[in-house]
Amino acid sequence: MNKQFSALLTAVFLMLPVSALSQDDLMKMLNENAESVTNYTTATFKSTHVVNGQSIERMQEKQLDFRISHRFGRINTGGYELWGLDQANIHFSLEYGLTDWLMLGAGRGTYEKTYDGFTKLSILRQSSGAVNMPVSLSVFSSVALNSLKFPDPERNDDLASRLSYSYQILLGRKFGPRFSAQISPTLVHRNLVLTELDPNDTYALGLGGRLKLSSRVSLNAEYYHVVNPENNPGSPVYNPLAVGFDIETGGHVFQLMMTNSLAMIEKGFITETTGQWGKGDIHFGFNISRVFNLKKPQLKVE
Repeated sequence: MNKQFSALLTAVFLMLPVSALSQDDLMKMLNENAESVTNYTTATFKSTHVVNGQSIERMQEKQLDFRISHRFGRINTGGYELWGLDQANIHFSLEYGLTDWLMLGAGRGTYEKTYDGFTKLSILRQSSGAVNMPVSLSVFSSVALNSLKFPDPERNDDLASRLSYSYQILLGRKFGPRFSAQISPTLVHRNLVLTELDPNDTYALGLGGRLKLSSRVSLNAEYYHVVNPENNPGSPVYNPLAVGFDIETGGHVFQLMMTNSLAMIEKGFITETTGQWGKGDIHFGFNISRVFNLKKPQLKVE
């Protein structure tokens, strides 16, 4: 019996190095496999917008986002205007993922009866593994058409005078499961401005962030510093600031916010914000995002 036990014990000790070696080889293989795969960061932001402004996110291929946006009147108008709720400014838009890196969109808003078209292109995606990329980078461009009746019949009223253009570089990073941040250098060009004191080209630097509060709720904020604001004392403009919450409910994302901007496109809220937070010129608003997947389901072959 002792001889059998000794033989068994000897066999166990002889197998230990082989077992350890096999575990080391297995771990090495797993590490090599992990390093050969690129892991892309997802949900830096839950929507294509931080609040008013664009985020680095875009629609995936053959996904369509129908977006309805409302901004009400200023809350400092008091009870007679139901703290701004008697007034409403609306913008509708469609955003479509042509590919996984290119998004196209179009919209129509009551602010200046504006029609707008836009594109967003993803150039870099934050990732780890085979490709280690610390940030995500997208570029955004848009054109907007003011379709209001021209107030001054003596001024030039051709199509070009009604157009404005916006260009943005969107640089963002997800720092962990809860916090994301973005910086957005911006140029807005307006072909026609009200006075000679108003600049045709406006430069701004946007800052945005997202703090995840729960699995379905996040706190979002953004601020745009206008580098060269209008010099017209008769119509001063201010830097736009917006704070809100994202609430995800499956196929919908609800964004509730407070902002000193009435417009919902870049040309409007960056260059034409006339409200001040300190004076109560704050608009309550919301965005409703509904995403439709237009991909045909793949049939399983048995």
